[in-house]
Amino acid sequence: MDTPSSSNATSVQYVSGITVRMAGDSGDGMQLLGTQLTNTSALAGNDVATFPDFPAEIRAPRGTRAGVSGFQLQFAAEEIFTPGDSLDCLVVMNPAALVTNLADLRKGGILVVNEDGFNAKEFKLAKLDKDPLEDEVLESTYRLVKVPMTQLTRQAVADLGLSVKHADRCKNFFAMGLVYWLFGRSLEPTQRFIQTKFGMKPEVAQANETALLAGWAYGETTEAFGISYRVEAAQLEPGTYKNLMGNQALAWGLMTAAQRSGKELFYSTYPITPASDILHELTRYKNYGVRTFQAEDEIAAVCATIGASFGGSMAVTASSGPGIALKAEAMGLGMIMELPIVVINVQRGGPSTGLPTKTEQSDLLQVMFGRNGESPLPIVAPAGPADCFEMAQEAWRLAVRAMCPVVLLSDGYIANGSEPWKIPNVAEMEPIEIQHPEGAAQTGEKFMPYSRDENLARPWAVPGTAGLMHRLGGLEKEDVTGNVSYDPANHQHMTDTRARKIELLAEQIPLQTVFGDKSGEILVVSWGGTYGACHTAVSRCRKAGLSVSHVHLRYLNPFSRNLGQLLRSFKTVLVPELNTGQLRMLLRNQFLVDCRGINKVQGKPFTVRELVEAIRDQACVDRDCTVVDQKLQLCAS
Repeated sequence: MDTPSSSNATSVQYVSGITVRMAGDSGDGMQLLGTQLTNTSALAGNDVATFPDFPAEIRAPRGTRAGVSGFQLQFAAEEIFTPGDSLDCLVVMNPAALVTNLADLRKGGILVVNEDGFNAKEFKLAKLDKDPLEDEVLESTYRLVKVPMTQLTRQAVADLGLSVKHADRCKNFFAMGLVYWLFGRSLEPTQRFIQTKFGMKPEVAQANETALLAGWAYGETTEAFGISYRVEAAQLEPGTYKNLMGNQALAWGLMTAAQRSGKELFYSTYPITPASDILHELTRYKNYGVRTFQAEDEIAAVCATIGASFGGSMAVTASSGPGIALKAEAMGLGMIMELPIVVINVQRGGPSTGLPTKTEQSDLLQVMFGRNGESPLPIVAPAGPADCFEMAQEAWRLAVRAMCPVVLLSDGYIANGSEPWKIPNVAEMEPIEIQHPEGAAQTGEKFMPYSRDENLARPWAVPGTAGLMHRLGGLEKEDVTGNVSYDPANHQHMTDTRARKIELLAEQIPLQTVFGDKSGEILVVSWGGTYGACHTAVSRCRKAGLSVSHVHLRYLNPFSRNLGQLLRSFKTVLVPELNTGQLRMLLRNQFLVDCRGINKVQGKPFTVRELVEAIRDQACVDRDCTVVDQKLQLCAS
């Protein structure tokens, strides 16, 4: 956000973009505030990117630092790829939210605090010796605005007969109205939301709307801010857009894949953060032939998908790292039976229970190698929330092409983030062709369950079809017949064939694209939720004159067939990952290229600044970067 040029209380400053974070106790409604601000910004035509941040515990201790819930949003008049690095505005509801988020607020940024939440009890819960608002450095560093939100909310709803407890629950709507005024957001979408959400409880709807309007009125009448801000609509590709979260996009992509292939969708899972919202979304669409099954555990969930796939349905299961560990044996069973299944892993911080609500990319080696025996599986990974829609369909397309389970690797950052999604033209979607073999009465030939087509895929026989009876199970199969076989040569052949089948999928996936030049000094290679930060960092470095390009991988096994050539076309390959170097290890092993890692395991995504500094440091190994630093600084401003 640009520094205002005027201090007139009624003036409006137009800026190219805003990065704002709302933070408070897990019961303060910050996620609702953030979601509504996102929706109204998207409706205003801005490009948006979000980053919700949740406490790990379901009932986190109130008022503590561990219990802080936050929501970060960047909305802009140009195309953006991240929810922003430093904050232009931070809204906090209590001391714990202040001390855990203040470091991300830029100097001169707006700090809005609910001063009613700053008292001796809250200081103790946040492990503070004194009131942080009394620190002179705070007022000299930031534009501090103290607002008695709790008191003003109570006054606003006083005539509605609410208890103090219920009145205080409306203070997030007061904060929402204030933020809407500050950034010129329309109240109308949120007013419609209130009526839809709380329409069955008119007194609650009236209280929330009253608090919303009171927050706007406070911003309009106070002189504390001195200025408000506006962000004009972005020039996005023409079309109809919807703001879409990653897990929601996965659910819609799965339903679309089922429709494209003429299959009913069977989704079997056991609840786990951060994958549960896929189940929540799919349960709403039974009218589209979606069948959801909440199993008693992860093992039952994946085994149910094997049964559903054998029965001829599109079968999907999902979990996070701990659940994938439990599913591993049955994933191997699906692999040796050669049945199409989609296994979604929404990664989170590990190991074990780890950081359930924080993002990480540490399950790549798990899904690559985490099964007994030689058990390779295809792996795909969406680049962002909206891309989940397409990659869910790709996972299913590859599963039926190769007749095997396919792993889709999402992560917490993608799952809970949101961005504008251009609604596709259904008429342009090609069908996913699936052919089931006919019975002996039609063909006159004996059915061979492990005969193979040009992709080395076996036929997908639907139970009940006359003449298609065959053996199933986890024991090694005899080539072509599928009978149990302990023959050494046959086991070698079948192992090689199953591996070769995965390798052949490289012919079914697109060639790897490059942002920037196809050869040069530095190539940044990323995957998963790091796309936005990497793309933005590379763009900034290229504007500063550095020889750097960007490759983002959406296909991790097999890799695109031109990837090795691309890697060898650059002097240095940098691999940013939210792990300790898993993709880097795979690239080194397969392509014998000396990749260098940029690694982070803090439960937080990369900032653009971190990646720009890493690229800059690499570019300056053999040169004086004084001029480059000047250009980078200019680009950042």
